[in-house]
Amino acid sequence: MADASAITAVLGPTNTGKTHRAIERMLSHDSGMIGLPLRLLAREVYDRVTTRVGEARVALVTGEEKRVPRRPDYWVCTVEAMPIDLEVDFLAIDEIQLAGHDQRGHVFTERLLLSRGRRETWFLGADTMRPLMSELVPTAKLVQHPRLSRLASAGTGKLSRLPPRSAVVAFSTPQVYEIAERLRAQRGGAAVVLGALSPRTRNAQVAMFQSGEVDYLVATDAIGMGLNLDVRHVAFAALRKFDGRDVRDLDPAELAQIAGRAGRHLTDGTFGTVAPLALPDGVAAAIEAHRFPPLRRLLWRSSELDRSSIDALLASLREPPRVRSLKLVRDAEDTAALARLAEDPEIRARARGEAAVGLLWEVCRIPDFRKLLFESHVALLAEIYGQLSGPKAALDTDWMAARVAEIDDVGGDIDTLITRIASIRTWTYISNHARWVRDAAAWQDRTRAIEDRLSDALHERLVQRFVERGGGAARGARSSGSSRARPAPRRAEVEEPVSVPEGHPFARIAALRALLAPGPAAPAPEDDRARWVESIVGAPHERFSVDAAGRLHDGDHLLGQLARGPALLLPDVRLAALEDVGPGARSRVLRRLVAFARDLVEELLGPLRSPEVRALPGAARGIVYQLEQGLGTAAAREAWEQVAELAPEDRALLKAHGIEVGERVIYVQQLLRRGALERRLALCAAWFDRGRVPACPAPGAVSVPVARGVDPRAYAAIGYPVFGTRAIRADVAERVHRALVSGEPAARLSSWMGCPAREAPQVAASLLG
Repeated sequence: MADASAITAVLGPTNTGKTHRAIERMLSHDSGMIGLPLRLLAREVYDRVTTRVGEARVALVTGEEKRVPRRPDYWVCTVEAMPIDLEVDFLAIDEIQLAGHDQRGHVFTERLLLSRGRRETWFLGADTMRPLMSELVPTAKLVQHPRLSRLASAGTGKLSRLPPRSAVVAFSTPQVYEIAERLRAQRGGAAVVLGALSPRTRNAQVAMFQSGEVDYLVATDAIGMGLNLDVRHVAFAALRKFDGRDVRDLDPAELAQIAGRAGRHLTDGTFGTVAPLALPDGVAAAIEAHRFPPLRRLLWRSSELDRSSIDALLASLREPPRVRSLKLVRDAEDTAALARLAEDPEIRARARGEAAVGLLWEVCRIPDFRKLLFESHVALLAEIYGQLSGPKAALDTDWMAARVAEIDDVGGDIDTLITRIASIRTWTYISNHARWVRDAAAWQDRTRAIEDRLSDALHERLVQRFVERGGGAARGARSSGSSRARPAPRRAEVEEPVSVPEGHPFARIAALRALLAPGPAAPAPEDDRARWVESIVGAPHERFSVDAAGRLHDGDHLLGQLARGPALLLPDVRLAALEDVGPGARSRVLRRLVAFARDLVEELLGPLRSPEVRALPGAARGIVYQLEQGLGTAAAREAWEQVAELAPEDRALLKAHGIEVGERVIYVQQLLRRGALERRLALCAAWFDRGRVPACPAPGAVSVPVARGVDPRAYAAIGYPVFGTRAIRADVAERVHRALVSGEPAARLSSWMGCPAREAPQVAASLLG
């Protein structure tokens, strides 16, 4: 990365808009990358960015998931998975204070010291980083913003008297389960968020909380890293956690990071403890004032690794830092795995030479998602390296299929499903290394599908165990005196109800519910609807379609309608027939469809947004800009300044990219085809007022009569600019204009114009005007 980048450190408490500001800044550049601390947060930011610019321009890269379109402009990544050799204009690292984390800190420190955007770099995090930021990155401009809402201590309270919209935080899975079961008995139920949940399960659980189906959330500190939830109060049920090596007290800054989830944007929040627990003296005041001791040292590991031999690699990994404020990371999982494998004579015999040692190091960096026995993890790594370093240089397909098949089982309890999800994450990570497996894309699809099935089953078990259906939440609220008690939600009438057909992945769940139901009605049909929503949210782009009227479909099912957004190129979406799902689920479907709508624009204007076209000189770029704003058509007279400045070679370059600069019309030939015409019409239907959009021209029509009340700009935006009484296809208008200039009588050109002979003179006069 370039060193000339302008560096900004945005440091301060939670809810100051740091991540939001970074996203906005990134999108103001032509290209950018943001590194985030959690897979769940990376997915949340990816969703936000794709809603703005579409999925065709955004890559998502985590250890287990890679969604990389053909030409992404923006990269949303976990910090460990960032493609650091890729140059982008803007680069940001979120939660940079994790550079002090015992296990992961060295990665954040490496990004802090070495990663830069070409033009601009931002580091976001807690104010505890300020002294070390000034020391290690002295050129950084330090910026701080005030918290948008007030965070106040509410002291200690009983679990049975927690206010609605509370998150209860514990630091062990058994305690999370115990609290969630108590909330089910006392208040009707709770959503559960654990770090081990997949994004799909976590989103389904959070959707229940966000939509108000349950008023309580029980979580680990997984909610502490920027996940945006409608939490008004955070209650700590524990103040100690196991950090991978020891059980220790959380320091005040860590507690503040979690407590800061209460109150989002301008809504004030509170924090406290669950009786009989109490915060130590002074901690509540420190959290309210956002004042904590600064970090003294950051974790570090050399980035200049010697792969000439195993011993040389281990030595370079153990090289001490030369700066006192940096501390060598100890007991890193990948280094420990390498040291253990180095004791195996067979592996030592295979790992000779830089390439073989480099491969071994790649294998050692496979995360231990299962967190069971370290010896078991090392044994798996040894098997993988043995196959990759063998004559086939790839994993045995049958062996991998057998290991994956063992995991593909949706039976069992919550802990069993969580373990299987952790296991399948390992194979998803492996399948994302295309050189390691044959037909990597197919393996990625397979492991992702298994994770989805396990995630849906896990969500089902969590709901069964921790949420009382059939009005339980309302009963619990009434028994505790809550003012938010409410009846069970009314079933809305839906224009196109969604059934669960035979063979659908959730049909078995629906059948089981019907079998176990105490009465004739299924106890929770909304769960099947929620699963259908999940399938929509995770669907590939190709699943959806849009017609010329701007209606969005999933097969035959109407999902929504393109609607007027902030600009013609930024359409919004209005949902249809989804009244029977909660607000949380609706917002996620809306996000997916808005991203699809942005992709429609990106695909339509693809001929104008290739790297070659973007590299055109100034006057040509000005013409391209006008073409974008007109969906592929521009009036030559409105671009006369840019046209006058075009050099002959610029005209040749534009023509080589399918852009025709005519005397009357500038247009993109590719965007006059039928498919492009229908998409242009769909965007016009969203932008222009109803009744001011033209009807779709018949296939092959070279012109159409101008309809009363239709906006002439809408005709131009579909590639049929208005001349006199006719809207003429852009390429035909130019052809007719050239003939008229050469002296051809208008009457002879009526067939070219596609109009009656009596209209030809008026149309010709307009073309020559």
